[in-house]
Amino acid sequence: MWQTISEERMNRRQSRRILYHRHEAHASGRLRVSDLHEIYWEESGNPKGIPVVALHGGPGGGSSPEMRRFFDPDRYRIFLFDQRGCGSSTPHSELRENTTWDLVADIETLRKHVGVQSWLVFGGSWGSTLALAYAVTHTSRVLGLVLRGIFLVTKAEIDWFYQ
Repeated sequence: MWQTISEERMNRRQSRRILYHRHEAHASGRLRVSDLHEIYWEESGNPKGIPVVALHGGPGGGSSPEMRRFFDPDRYRIFLFDQRGCGSSTPHSELRENTTWDLVADIETLRKHVGVQSWLVFGGSWGSTLALAYAVTHTSRVLGLVLRGIFLVTKAEIDWFYQ
C-alpha cells in the first residue's frame, strides 16, 4: 500500500533542502599570511549579521560562490576564503608552509583582519576537519560549528579515498 505525504509535510521536507538565493560578494581581498603565501578572501551577506566563515574541502579544493547559499544573507555576514595553494590564493598548488596548523593560523589571521570578535565556523569534508582543529585551538573565537561530510583523515578514510 502506498503512503501519501501531506502537502504541508512535503513542503517542510523540501524547504530543508533549499539553498538561499545567489548573492555576490560585496568585499574581497588578498591577505599575506607568510613570506610565501597570500590567501584570497571575500565577504557577502549582512555586514551587521552573525559572522560565519566557510571552510572548503580538499585539501586542494577551493571556495565556491555556492557555499554562500548555505546561509541567509539577510541574517549572516559570510566569509569565504581559499586555503593556501588553493583557488585564487597564491602560489597555486604550493605544499611548502602548508600544514593543517598553518591553515588554522590563517583562519585566525583572517578573523583579526576582518575585525570579527568570534564567528560561526562551517566546514565540509576537509573543511570539517579544519573547522574542528580551529575550534580546539581557538575555542573562545568560535560561536558554534556546522559540519557536513565529516572527514577525520583516518586510515580507513584515506584508504577508501585513494582506492
